[in-house]
Amino acid sequence: MSVLIFAQLLLLGLRVTVTATNTWRQCTDLLPLDLLSFVLERDTSKLVPGVHMKQAGEVRGVHFSSPDTSMSFPSSQLLVNCDLFPKEFSIVVTLKVTHSAAKRNEYIFSLMELKKEKETPNYGGDILERTNVKTIDGEQEQRRTRNNVKGGRIILGLKLSRKRLHFLFKGHGAVAERWTFRGTLLADGQWHTLALAISSNRVRLTVDCNPPSEIIPSRPFPSDLNIQGSRFHIGSRGKWKGLFSGLLRQLVLVPGSDATHQICPSSDPQLAALSVPLLLLDLPLVGMDGDRYVTSSETEGRVLVGLERPCSEGQQGQLWFNPLRKGLYLCDGITWTTVLEEHKRLDYVLEHQVLTTSSETHDVEVFQMPGMGLMAAMAHRSTASGSALYLWKHTGFQLYQNISTSGAIAWRHFSMGKKMFLVVSNSGGGSGSHKEPKGDFSVIYKWSKRRKRFVRFQTLQTHCARDWEAFNIKGQTYLAVANHRQGDNNHTIDSVIYKWNRLTKSFEAHQMLQTSGAYDWEFFTIGSYHFLVVANAFDGMTTSVDSVIYIWIDGNFQVFQTIKTFCATDWEMFQIGSRFFLVVANGHKLYGDRPSQYTINSTIYELDIGGQLFVRFQDIVTYSAVDWEFFSLGEEYFLVVANSFNGESYSLNSILYRWQGYEGFVPIHWLPTIGCSDWEFFSSKGESYLMYSSAKAPLSKVFKLKTY
Repeated sequence: MSVLIFAQLLLLGLRVTVTATNTWRQCTDLLPLDLLSFVLERDTSKLVPGVHMKQAGEVRGVHFSSPDTSMSFPSSQLLVNCDLFPKEFSIVVTLKVTHSAAKRNEYIFSLMELKKEKETPNYGGDILERTNVKTIDGEQEQRRTRNNVKGGRIILGLKLSRKRLHFLFKGHGAVAERWTFRGTLLADGQWHTLALAISSNRVRLTVDCNPPSEIIPSRPFPSDLNIQGSRFHIGSRGKWKGLFSGLLRQLVLVPGSDATHQICPSSDPQLAALSVPLLLLDLPLVGMDGDRYVTSSETEGRVLVGLERPCSEGQQGQLWFNPLRKGLYLCDGITWTTVLEEHKRLDYVLEHQVLTTSSETHDVEVFQMPGMGLMAAMAHRSTASGSALYLWKHTGFQLYQNISTSGAIAWRHFSMGKKMFLVVSNSGGGSGSHKEPKGDFSVIYKWSKRRKRFVRFQTLQTHCARDWEAFNIKGQTYLAVANHRQGDNNHTIDSVIYKWNRLTKSFEAHQMLQTSGAYDWEFFTIGSYHFLVVANAFDGMTTSVDSVIYIWIDGNFQVFQTIKTFCATDWEMFQIGSRFFLVVANGHKLYGDRPSQYTINSTIYELDIGGQLFVRFQDIVTYSAVDWEFFSLGEEYFLVVANSFNGESYSLNSILYRWQGYEGFVPIHWLPTIGCSDWEFFSSKGESYLMYSSAKAPLSKVFKLKTY
């Protein structure tokens, strides 16, 4: 069991600490650490002192003019909750060194101890006492040097000379060692990407994705390398002597794994990228204003270049190249459509933002608002605090607007022409109340361009509404509400399809559909056919009820197929190639007075076009599932489930699954959640994210999906 748990943590990419001795904790962190971005992007509006941005051809790098303290930071800021350096790791570097580079003592980076009061006298050279080391050309070296450096002793460092690359570290028994790669001709004025991989029994250096050079050390890298109180120095060892004179574009430490396979093979191996700071990606560089970097808004012709560009009617037909995504996009007057895009592969998931909310949250709706950017509407349980609208700024969501709601369950964003709307499902009565004598009132809000706020537009009577679905058929806009129950016990009631009336400028009832404890609507189109499927959860006696797929015929929805479900809480439709799927989230099994069963199968159904019905494709064990979210990255497809309760606890893993073709969906990441109620996938500035809301804790979390 412990092996399985550890494997899950590895897949998740969490920060993990284990006890190496009775005192020290070993770093076994699998998250790549972008050292260069960490020091450059503390304030993304300007460069830190002692650093200048230079452009070589169409490629940017940073040049160090002095060993400024801003390029140094405590190792504990990135290597958290541990005292010992990882015993296996890799380093990825992209650099450009000129012919006139110094012959020795140029440090790409170093990890330094705290200064001690008394040290051995300075004899010139590094703080090293080196033992015999076999290099790749078969030579033996034996040289002992000691030095007292103001910044303390070197624990670990990467040093470059004209024809050699040296990896330095404090070895066993505090004896300093170096592993030297000879014949690495890097000082040729060209860009090069290096991947140095350290494992238990070998050291490999891969340059520009060529066959690697290898060292078999007489002793492995130490597993007890103490880093307490140490500091990273980027581009130096904290002194003028040894300052890196070239250009640095990428510097990433990857604990626990060999990063070579993540960057190789590459279409541009000299610039193979694992993680490059954003300010080095927005091409081309046209000038500097003091320490602020300035980018051009467009290149010659019709192609814009940059990380983020607006798309509006005035930009229709405009092409945009995003260097981070390596994609070409066309503006259709509303949004950017993909012309060409580099395929991405999911590597790992890491926690990006913890959002403290005013109340437990049943649902989150993420959408793009023209002129504003990315927004998230949170359906808060508390009536007193209402619900909240957040705006994505820089790297996270920030509170933008509070909206009065009454036991909000779900939000839905939709548009009609250029007008933007939000509709909320109010369950009424606030937290824990089931008093509903006159029904509830859900509200449609309209975006005010003048006030830059959502304002109340129309109120509709609903009954403990659980969901709204907006859709368009033949130019007409419709809204479907999932009415869950009327009063405390009446679950078999009508849910309503509303239609927009252009004359009265309001939504009016169009069709009633009888539902049983409805939780969710999902609209989708296949070819020329329109479908609407309801998640029925409870009929007053049992959760074993039929959910219904409807098809649009002659202006109304008619029954197409019924499917037995168990407290169905969500349907998600998705397409892979020419195949169409529906996945249901089954909440729990309940029969009369029997105990509820929360560990049950949720099921994926595939459309059998010949048989004209959806057939069972795959069962997946879930724990009171309440939501599925489908998304794709490049040519890979994923499903993430919101597991909310296992019968004993609300704190459990929600799981991310990847499409494996014949095998269906297989689990690849376990994401710790608390009462997970909803998942949303979104992208911003070329990066991909997952966000979940909690119905049992006043928080939501954003996870960043790292790709390669």
